Amino acid sequence: MQIWFYHLEAKPLDQVLPDILEKCLSKNWRVLIHSPDEQRLQWLDQWLWLYREDSFLAHGTSQSPRADKQPILLTKSKINENGSDVAVILDSADPKDFQDYERTIVMFDGADDEAVNKAREYWKQAKAKQQKVLYWKQTGNGTWKNLA
Repeated sequence: MQIWFYHLEAKPLDQVLPDILEKCLSKNWRVLIHSPDEQRLQWLDQWLWLYREDSFLAHGTSQSPRADKQPILLTKSKINENGSDVAVILDSADPKDFQDYERTIVMFDGADDEAVNKAREYWKQAKAKQQKVLYWKQTGNGTWKNLA
């Protein structure tokens, strides 16, 4: 299992998440997006259909019919309903609840001190368990640089 930390500073979640999801799908990885915030999930459900005029990301929610067949599943649940390879966790959810995935992506807002502190705590816990961790930080132009 790998835990990848994405520190959002130059661009917000709505601008970077679709690119990350597209990369996951290009590798034939199924994705579960977890947030404890139902409003965030509802907003993402709409956004992923509309984020670009010439494209969309096929997805569903755990309440959707055939949720288990969705390539990207939005959920408050910690259960891997769609057989995902990757869990993307938002809103300070704890990565230890997602140990059964090949990769867990922790995305956190650099302007949110609480989110940054929780991410640091999760990083320390993962390192103490000798898990493979990567830390991705946005550069000034919004590209990603691996600092770990």
